[in-house]
Parts: sequence; structure tokens; C-alpha cells
Amino acid sequence: MEYSVIFSGFGGQGALFAGQLLTYAAVDANLHVTWIPSYGPEMRGGTAHCTVVLGDVPIGSPIVRNPDAVVSMNLPSTDKYEPLVKSGGTLIANSSLVHRTIQRPEIHAILLPANTMAEKLGDVRMANVVMLGALLATTGWLEVDVVERALRDHLPRRHHHLMDANIAALHTGAEFARNEITTDRIAA
Repeated sequence: MEYSVIFSGFGGQGALFAGQLLTYAAVDANLHVTWIPSYGPEMRGGTAHCTVVLGDVPIGSPIVRNPDAVVSMNLPSTDKYEPLVKSGGTLIANSSLVHRTIQRPEIHAILLPANTMAEKLGDVRMANVVMLGALLATTGWLEVDVVERALRDHLPRRHHHLMDANIAALHTGAEFARNEITTDRIAA
């Protein structure tokens, strides 16, 4: 198996951290993984993104044209990456900032109000972790508990006061996605 995902959002939304957290969790689960961040002037205000490829065999190339999934934290990211998601792939979009429908019926889309959900948990900056939880529940690539352990092991010390809230954010996003998937199956 090999899976690829692009995390994208405005600089400062934590798209790079969400990708890094998934990377740490994959390493901790003894998977092969690459993480390629996009740094530069876009880190504060423009669009920042990273690409994560994980699998149970060595990664042939960290470059991804058509990812299996995209986690889009804002409208510019959705506009840019929705057309690139592999047919049958997954798009997780932040409906707090993406106020349009997803145009591609052949991909699985989860729209969740990540900013609103994170604010209810205490800090809008946790929207990235909410969205990561939704990705995990939708794709099944890794168990949420594996990423929770990586969060405990790798969250920078200066943010340890947010540990419990981040863990709640991860599980909240996963639960939202599970409910969406159940609702889709019932509607079908």
C-alpha cells in the first residue's frame, strides 16, 4: 500500500503541522514516509502546503501530482487542489472557510466546520487537528489512537498546555467524519 495526501491552508493555520503529525505517526507505526513542506513567504498569510506519502514499502517518489487525499483548510486551497485529487480519492474541506459545494462527484468529500469545531474546543488553531482526525476516519490509513500517541510524543513542549484539547480535536474530527460516512451510506 502507498497513500498520498496534501495538506493546504493559509500560512499559520497549521497545515504543515498536521502533515508533520501524520508523518510522525507513520514513522511510529513502522511505515515508510516522506514529508515535503512548502516554506517561504507564504508561511504567514499566503497558501502553505505539504505533501505526505506513506506506505508499507519504500517510497518511490515524494512528488505527487494526483494525491489520494487533500485536506483543504481554506477556499484557495480547495480551488487549487480539488481538480488534482485522484478519481475515487478523498477531499476533506473546512466548511468554515469553504462556502461552496465540491464540484467533482467521483471523489469522496467531507465538508466539516473545522474552525467552529476548534473554537468550541478552546482554540481555532486546532482546526488542523480536527481535519486530520476527519482524514483518518475517512481513509482508515492509520488508527486515530496511533496519531494521538504521536501527538503526545511530538507536540512541542511550549504547546503541552493544549495537549488535551488537541486530543479532543483529533477525536472530534474523526467522529464528525464517521457520522458523515454513516449518513452517506444511509442516504444511498
